[in-house]
Amino acid sequence: MDEEWTFPMKKPAKFSHEIDTPDKEMERDIDSIDMFIYPVLPVRDTVMFPHMVSPLFVGRDRSLKAVDAAVANGDTIIVVAQRDPNVQEPGPEDLYTIGTEVEIVRMLRLPDGTTSILVQGKQRVAIMEYIQNLPYLAAYVQPIIEPSEKNLSTEALMRAVLALFERCVQLSHSIPEDTYVLAMNVDEPGWLADLVASSLELDLDERQSILETIDPSVRLQRLSIMLARELDVLELEDRIHTQVQQEVDRSQREYFLREQMKAIQNELGEGDAFTQEVNELREKIAESDMPDEVREKAEKELNRLEAMPPLAPETGIIRTYLDWLLELPWREETEDNMDIAAVAEALEKSHYGLSDAKERILEYIAVRKLAADKMRSPILCFVGPPGTGKTSLGKSIAEALGRKFVRVSLGGIRDEAEIRGHRRTYIGALPGRIIQTMRRAGTINPLFMLDEIDKVGTDFRGDPSAALLEVLDPEQNFAFSDHYLEVPYDLSKVMFITTANILDPIPPALRDRMEVIDFPGYVEEEKLHIARRFLIPRQLEEHGLSETQLRFSTAALKSIIREYTYEAGVRNLEREIARICRKVARRVAEGKRALRQVTKQSLTKLLGPPVYTFGVAQREDEVGVATGVAWTSAGGDLMPVEVTLMEGKGSLLLTGQLGEVMQESAQAALSYARSHAKELGIKGDKKDFDRMDIHIHIPEGAIPKDGPSAGITIATALISALTGRPVRRDVAMTGEITLRGKVLPIGGFKEKVLAAHRAGLRAVLVPKDNEKDVVELPKKTRRDLKLIFVERMDEVLAESLLPAPSPTKQTTSKRKRSSSRSGDKLPAHPNA
Repeated sequence: MDEEWTFPMKKPAKFSHEIDTPDKEMERDIDSIDMFIYPVLPVRDTVMFPHMVSPLFVGRDRSLKAVDAAVANGDTIIVVAQRDPNVQEPGPEDLYTIGTEVEIVRMLRLPDGTTSILVQGKQRVAIMEYIQNLPYLAAYVQPIIEPSEKNLSTEALMRAVLALFERCVQLSHSIPEDTYVLAMNVDEPGWLADLVASSLELDLDERQSILETIDPSVRLQRLSIMLARELDVLELEDRIHTQVQQEVDRSQREYFLREQMKAIQNELGEGDAFTQEVNELREKIAESDMPDEVREKAEKELNRLEAMPPLAPETGIIRTYLDWLLELPWREETEDNMDIAAVAEALEKSHYGLSDAKERILEYIAVRKLAADKMRSPILCFVGPPGTGKTSLGKSIAEALGRKFVRVSLGGIRDEAEIRGHRRTYIGALPGRIIQTMRRAGTINPLFMLDEIDKVGTDFRGDPSAALLEVLDPEQNFAFSDHYLEVPYDLSKVMFITTANILDPIPPALRDRMEVIDFPGYVEEEKLHIARRFLIPRQLEEHGLSETQLRFSTAALKSIIREYTYEAGVRNLEREIARICRKVARRVAEGKRALRQVTKQSLTKLLGPPVYTFGVAQREDEVGVATGVAWTSAGGDLMPVEVTLMEGKGSLLLTGQLGEVMQESAQAALSYARSHAKELGIKGDKKDFDRMDIHIHIPEGAIPKDGPSAGITIATALISALTGRPVRRDVAMTGEITLRGKVLPIGGFKEKVLAAHRAGLRAVLVPKDNEKDVVELPKKTRRDLKLIFVERMDEVLAESLLPAPSPTKQTTSKRKRSSSRSGDKLPAHPNA
C-alpha cells in the first residue's frame, strides 16, 4: 500500500501505536486478534535474534525515518532480513515474514550521513500485513510465543549443543571464550539456540531458518547439525594450519642446524669452496621466481650435486644445468608502450612505406590495450626480396613497443637440436637456440626475430622446421619443451616475427601458423624518398660530411637507381651513395677542392660507366613490334615482343628463354588470330598459314621469362605482323588472353604501370578487372599516364594498332605518322 499512515504515539492497552483508521469496525477487528502496528527496518545479510545485542548501521532514507519514528515515540521497531541483499528499496515481497522486535538502546549519527544504532532483541514476531510503504515501512505484527516446557530430551539436546559449541570455540579464532561462558549460564533452550546461532558464521538462509523455527527442541536439533558441520570445517582448518606450522618449524629447524653446522665448520677450518657454492646455489634458488615445477627440479638436482664428491665427472654437468635454470627469465617482462600515436610516429620515422606491416602492429597494440588478458601475441612472417627492410623494421617495432629485441638467423640450420637442444646425456650438451636467445633477452616478452626461415634445411639429423611448429603455435608454445631443460618454458608472451625471401620452401604446416605480410620491392618513387630521408643523411653522418658539403640532385639519384643498381631493396643504392661519399670525403681530408653537387653528368666520373640499362619507349611505330611490361624482383620493366613472318611449313618458333606458360600464351594468341582472321583483316586462308613460319622473339634472351600476362602483347605483335598495321610506340600493354579474346587480370599491377611511366609512355592497356588496383599508384603517375581498361582483344587492337600504310609510300608514311600524328607526341620525360 502506498497510502500514508500517521502514528500519534499513544499507547492503548492492545496497541503500541494508535492510528487514525477510517473504519471503526476495522479497529475492533484488529483489537480482537491481538496484533500490533510497528515500523519495519529491513536489513541486509543480518538476522537479529531475541536477547541478542548488536549494532546496526542505517543509511537508507526510509530506514532512517523508521528509526526516527521509533525513537521519537520511545517504542520498539521490527528488524527483518531482506531475501536479496542487492535490492536497494525493498518492498514487502522482498522481506522475510518472520522478524524480531528490538529495542533501540542507543543511537549515534555519523558524519557520512548514516546512523549507528545499538539494538537488543526482545521477541520473535510474525509480520501479518504491511499497511504502509511511505515514508517508511509499517506493518501489523503478531508476537510469537515460544513453548517454555523443559524435559529430558531438551536437556540432552542442550548438553550436546554446549559440547559441540565448546569444541568450536576452542578451534575458532573468531568466537570469544566469553560467549561459551555466557552459553553455559543460559537455562532456556530457545535462548541457548539463539545465542549459539548468532555466534556462528552461518549463511543468511541458515540463520533465518533458525529464527523461523519456533519449537526450541527442533531448533536445537537443527543447530546441532550445523554445529557438527562447522566443527568438521574448523577441524580441517586446524589440521591444515598444523601441517603448515610443522613445515615452517621444520624449515626453521633445518636452517638453524645448517647455520650451526656452518659455524662449527668455520671454527674447525673445514669450510670448503664446494660447500659454499652449493649454499649459494640454494639461496639463489630460494630467491628466484621460477615456477614450482622448475623449483622442484632445481632442488632435486641441487641435492644430487650436494651428495656428490666435488671431483665427480657429473658435478660440472649439474652445475651448468642449474646455472641455466637460474639465469633464464621466468616472470620478468617489460611493459608495452600502449600509446598508439607514439608507436605510429616512431615506425613512420624509422621506415618509409610498408603500410601493411605498420598497420598490423598498431592493430595489435589497440587490441592489447582493450583486452590484454585475452590477446595472443601475433606470429608474423615478413616475406619479400632482400634489402626491403624486413629485419630493420622488426628492430624498429621492438623499440617502438619498448620491448627487448633478439634475433636468431636460421639460414643453413639442418639439425633439430639447434632448436630443441641436446639431451644432457651428451658431453657438452646445451639448450637450443630458442632458450639461449631467451636467456640473452632477459625477459619473457621480447620481440623475437627468426631470420631467413625459408633457408632451413633437412638431413639425417632431423627437420628443424618441424621443431619450429611448437615454437610458433600459440596453442603449444606456453609449455615449450627443450631437450636440455626437461621442464616446460612459457613462450606465449613472446612476439615472434619471421622473415623469408620466398614462401615456397616453407612447409605448409609451418606457414599455416604464421600471418604472412608481403614486402613488395620498392618502386623508383619510394627509393627516391628513402634515399632522401634515410640513406643520404646516414651516409653523410658516417663519412663526416654535412648537408652543405655534398648534395644529390634528383636526376642523379634516378640515374643511380636505374643505371647503377638493379634490386628490389635499397642496399646497393646505399652502397653507391657511400662510394660517392667516400670519394668526396677523401678530397676534403686532403684539403683539395671537393664536389658539392652530384649531378647526372658527374656520375660517370664518380661511379664509372652505367652498369645496367632500363627500358625506354620505341623510337618509331613498327609492324610486328609491341611493347609489353613485366614484373621482376627488382620492380617493373618494359618487355618488347617482336614477330616476323617467313616462308616455311606453318611452324611457330619461340625464342628468348620463354617458360611453358608464356609459350602457351603465344599459342593461344596464334589460335585467336587464325580463328578471327576475317574480322581482323588478315588476308589469305588456312593454306597460307601452312606455308608460313611465325617467329616470336622477346629480347634479352639470357633472362628467363614466364607468365601469362604477355598474352595480349604477343597477340598484338602477331596481328600487326599478319595485317601489316604498325603498333603505336607510346602504348604499353599487359594482360592474359583467352581463345575467345577475353582479357584476364594480371599481378604486379603497380610495378608494371610505374615501369611504363618511367619509360615515358603515353598510355597503358590493362585488364578491366585490375581497375580496383589503381589506388596503389602514386598521384603523379595517375596524372601523367593514361590508363585504358580493356575487356576484349578487339578493344586492345583498336587502341594499339594504326592503319596499314600505303604500299607505295610505306616508309615515308610511317615516318610522317610517327612525327605528326595528332595526340601521338611523347610526353616530356627525362629518360624518354
